[in-house]
Amino acid sequence: MAVRKNSRRLGASNSSLATPAPVRGAGSVRIVSGKWKRSVVPVACAEGLRPTSERVRETVFDWLTHLFGTLEGCDALDMFAGSGAMGLEAASRGADYVDWLDIHRQGIAGIRQALTRLSADDHKQARVADAFRFLQDAPRSYDVIFIDPPFSLDMQVKAARAALGALKEEGLLYVESPTELLSDEALESLGVVRVRSGSAGAVRFELLAKAGSGMAGLVRLSKEEKRSRK
Repeated sequence: MAVRKNSRRLGASNSSLATPAPVRGAGSVRIVSGKWKRSVVPVACAEGLRPTSERVRETVFDWLTHLFGTLEGCDALDMFAGSGAMGLEAASRGADYVDWLDIHRQGIAGIRQALTRLSADDHKQARVADAFRFLQDAPRSYDVIFIDPPFSLDMQVKAARAALGALKEEGLLYVESPTELLSDEALESLGVVRVRSGSAGAVRFELLAKAGSGMAGLVRLSKEEKRSRK
């Protein structure tokens, strides 16, 4: 899969991810690329649900494709699935196995319906489950784990810590946060390195790799981080 230039997308401000409605209007998300490109997936209306925008998904998956070389054969976990957009994007771009987790049955039912409509294979599982309990005895390890919990719960660090046990040595965590990236102190306590980061409206998003891994050697500072270090 060709890797696109994405520097123009970093710091994009097309719309705030904190707003309750996705860019295409309330009730749907569109898969950006891959075998299901342009497929529109219905999204249940729920308080606090923030489907990650197309612009951000395009940027993040360009990063992932560049860092992994390809997503084909990768295993992915969408911890707080919500609309399921991140896991669906991974599956569309070739991820071999994808797990979606959410405690809300309506959301998981919607993801299952989308998988049926898209004729997804048996390696795609949407589960009604608490992410932390699931990770205590995860059935496999993952190349990429998407972490986008409800912002009001402020559990990004807790979720990242729980996910690390199920992350492959050369895997990546995607973390979406309100206002600020994870602090340097938080990264150090987790034993991870920020490999990529960006922003969209009031939201910050980043890819994290285990310290000492090969992925950790592929750090590229954002413009914002470069300015802060001068």
